[in-house]
Amino acid sequence: MTSHAKTSKSYEMDMCNGPLLGKIIIYALPLMLSGVLQLTFNAVDLIVVGRYAGSGPLASVGSTSALINLMLNLFIGLSVGANVLVANYYGAGEKKNLAETVHTAVTISILAGFFLIFAGYFLATPILVLMGTPEDILDGAVLYIRIYFAGMPVIMFYNFGSAILRAIGDTRRPLYYLCTAGVINIFLNLIFVCLLDMSVAGVALGTVLSQLVSASLLAHALLTMDSDCRVELKKLGIAPDKLAKIARIGLPAGLQGCLFSLSNVFIQSSINSFGSTVVAGNTAAANLEGIVYCGMNSVYQTALSFVGQNYGAGKIDRIKRIAFICLGVVTVIGLVLGGTVTLLGGYASQALWD
Repeated sequence: MTSHAKTSKSYEMDMCNGPLLGKIIIYALPLMLSGVLQLTFNAVDLIVVGRYAGSGPLASVGSTSALINLMLNLFIGLSVGANVLVANYYGAGEKKNLAETVHTAVTISILAGFFLIFAGYFLATPILVLMGTPEDILDGAVLYIRIYFAGMPVIMFYNFGSAILRAIGDTRRPLYYLCTAGVINIFLNLIFVCLLDMSVAGVALGTVLSQLVSASLLAHALLTMDSDCRVELKKLGIAPDKLAKIARIGLPAGLQGCLFSLSNVFIQSSINSFGSTVVAGNTAAANLEGIVYCGMNSVYQTALSFVGQNYGAGKIDRIKRIAFICLGVVTVIGLVLGGTVTLLGGYASQALWD
């Protein structure tokens, strides 16, 4: 075996054998760090635009979060379906079905990305108006969404590609790629917003370009990995039976996420009625709430992959232990992070706002 093959294999995890608690923590920790880092980089976006462009541009960026999540969650749900199905076939050792699922998932991600470009461009203005976005930040919010959604093909590919890697136990490389992209994003924000005075457009453009970097790194991993999950460009396409299974698993998850986001759209609409200053303040606080969510969501994603592999391997009794352990871990994380944000959240929000 070549050194490259050994490196690829070292990222994978056998979830069907051995002690569970340690593996669950090792798997979930990079996921949790990825989520927190993503929020940290988002907070840096807000800090840069807020301090160097003003509260109006800050509110413009912040007012888009609920709408962006609403439009993305259906497809993020499909990536969950891809994750479960890949883990299932990986655990069962069904190489042909595994390869077909991987290539179907990658193809879906690309098609979904191009669909979202047009959806974001044409729906941004009417939906933001319907949400009652204040007039003084409306143009900036529309501009941010249109630039952000121009990068949807790479954003969707990164989400589906990360789901594939998670399914085989690899949560470390997505973390490395996110760190790289996040640092680049910070530098791009400083250049576009501080030096070139691009305001909202600069933050959006920096985000898209940094996402392009992370997607490129992920594409390289999928194209060169020594695994049955390796992507071959000539095999890209949609296998109807795999699409149906991904949809059967992913659509309920996506619709659940859409309903959750829809409630946030109504909440954001109410917040918008208080003006741009309140919108900006809520934007700062929402990032702290997101830290708690990311910590707990990492355990949810861990459970999906572990259950998927063990279900494929036919180890039903092990699934019960996975569920019990994940419930315990997510409870501890919720209490620790929730308590920390409750005690220190005011200071952190003030640091972001001031």
